[in-house]
Amino acid sequence: MTDSFNYVLTQANLATMQQSDVPYGLVSGGAIVIRDGVISWVGSADMLPKEHADLAVIPMNGRLVTPGLIDCHTHIVFGGDRAREFEMRLEGASYEEVARAGGGIVSTVKATREADVDALIAGALPRLDALLAEGVTAVEIKSGYGLDRETELNMLRAARASATLRDVQIKTSFLGAHAVPAEYAGRADTYIDEVCIPALRAAHAEGLVDVVDGFCEGIAFDATQIRRVFEAAQELGLPVKLHAEQLSNIGGTKLAAEFGALSADHVEYANDDDAAALAKSGTVAVILPGAFYTLRETQMPPIDSFRKHGVPMALATDCNPGSSPMTSLLLAMNMGCTLFRMTPEEALIGVTRNAAQALGLANCGQIAPGMRADLAVWDVKHPAELSYRIGFNPLHKRILGGAL
Repeated sequence: MTDSFNYVLTQANLATMQQSDVPYGLVSGGAIVIRDGVISWVGSADMLPKEHADLAVIPMNGRLVTPGLIDCHTHIVFGGDRAREFEMRLEGASYEEVARAGGGIVSTVKATREADVDALIAGALPRLDALLAEGVTAVEIKSGYGLDRETELNMLRAARASATLRDVQIKTSFLGAHAVPAEYAGRADTYIDEVCIPALRAAHAEGLVDVVDGFCEGIAFDATQIRRVFEAAQELGLPVKLHAEQLSNIGGTKLAAEFGALSADHVEYANDDDAAALAKSGTVAVILPGAFYTLRETQMPPIDSFRKHGVPMALATDCNPGSSPMTSLLLAMNMGCTLFRMTPEEALIGVTRNAAQALGLANCGQIAPGMRADLAVWDVKHPAELSYRIGFNPLHKRILGGAL
């Protein structure tokens, strides 16, 4: 019987996603040695060192093997749905108009506050399962639909619990600065002081927070208000990331760069100066085509500027009940290519190596010695097929921590 944590995968086309002159870091006829759930050797099968001859050999029969995919921006824990708002937008209302009329993010708050932790978990698991079925091995989950202390904590508790119920790495982001709740209408600063920052401190004390996020936008919080949240995160020793420049440019991207954020997300209205700032800080630009598509936006993120300045680009689903009700990272890859003219290689880097960087994960995102054996095996021969197909899932096997 094969030891499920110690073996050799052979006869594989490996998209290692290591930085290389070879596209995708591709190794044809490759092999991966896995010991104790960790990759210990990668290379051409005919160069396999003799010291690994004791391990069981599992042929991949020419299949493609990539790192497990990583969805680095999701809101999959929430209550209710917003299908009616989808209709409203199709009838002519803009996202901002819906939000100002009491819809948008705030409309999800009531249903989320009414759900206990078990109900939040039950709602999130089918969405999580859809991601895992497409080869995803790590997922970021945000709070942000509670906008009060207890519900924000319950969302994070549900996210943490999901990692015990499914084989997946989960990183949690505290997003208390997501919207101003109705009871604090017109008093955004008071909400930051009385609810957001105290809830952040409570969540950190309970061990529920990996990263602190915010929504820097005219319909949410300005850069000065987000700065106070980021300063509280710094005091707690927590990294930050930011929803920035989605609907306008009010300085969020430069603020994220100033704080050395892991990522700046959406960034449709970012400009060349913003791209230069992200490059200098090493901040990842997370591209979210699902929201662009759903909201029927026309302002595209400055992909060429990101390329020019060497800004790492990630892709994610932005799965949420309003602006991106999408649970397919493969579809996000196709959208990134079709809508924004990203290359298939950029798309795959964006859901592996760069997505890992956007979450501060150093143990995954590449097929390389020392990495966790988080892998996806595909019934395709070339990695471009993963971005090329629409509505087709070619996953053969998902491997997490080496477990077969």
